[in-house]
Amino acid sequence: MIRRTFSTVILWTALGGILFLFGAHAGVWLIALLAAASQWEMYRMLERTGSVPLPVPGVAAGAALILAPFYGSLAADRFDPYLAGLSLLALATILIALGSLARPHGRRIAALGSTALGLLFIAFPLHFFVQILLLPGDPGTGLLLALWVVVAVKFADIGAYVFGSLTGRHKLAPELSPGKTWEGVAGGLLSSVILAGVFAALFADRLPPALTPFVAAALALPIAAISIPSDLLESVFKREAGVKDSGRTIPGIGGAYDLSDSLILSAPVAFTLLYAFIYQP
Repeated sequence: MIRRTFSTVILWTALGGILFLFGAHAGVWLIALLAAASQWEMYRMLERTGSVPLPVPGVAAGAALILAPFYGSLAADRFDPYLAGLSLLALATILIALGSLARPHGRRIAALGSTALGLLFIAFPLHFFVQILLLPGDPGTGLLLALWVVVAVKFADIGAYVFGSLTGRHKLAPELSPGKTWEGVAGGLLSSVILAGVFAALFADRLPPALTPFVAAALALPIAAISIPSDLLESVFKREAGVKDSGRTIPGIGGAYDLSDSLILSAPVAFTLLYAFIYQP
């Protein structure tokens, strides 16, 4: 627990400092790097299961999917980041399909499927953080909204870990993740709701007026809830690959995918909720 707590404090401090100094550009590159490292780790785990992904094309396509919508929006006023994201996903799928033809006979479908899985399951969902950054308004507002999502998700993680360690009795999914408990889930959801509301109160002058502390707390609940199966899905990959962690980059936490796992399904849900309830067209 000490190593994990220390790493968590360092990560939050580094994140806050980098975003304060470099703003939205730093946010986009942090998302791109996290997605790229997570994709790479997923491909390595898939290789351990007998799949034959194309890591370099997959990771490169994932990075483009995150960076291009943001910088395209800065370069052209009429640039549509939503359409760009879908178009890039389609083009990346075509390129991966062509690349799979270079694999030996009998391995091409496995190469196509496993490479596309990393792109569709990691890079594409995480690119919704970029879509949140590009929501109408000041770029600083988009950055705070993205950070609010991270707070809602990661404090659900932290709360679940703390409450589960102290009071956990009933296992949530013993086959996939023996340490997770229903008591931890309840504590994590409570932590997320409270901290998301507090965050909205602290930055009320910079966030959209519709995102009041009460609304922020209410929207945090489904975002935190979907982070739980998002986390468990990584456990599926780790069990299939026979590994404890996706990597060894972060002491007490594991690899990049161990850090991003709960964010993956949460990002598109958060964007949809913000677009529907805060930025009604």
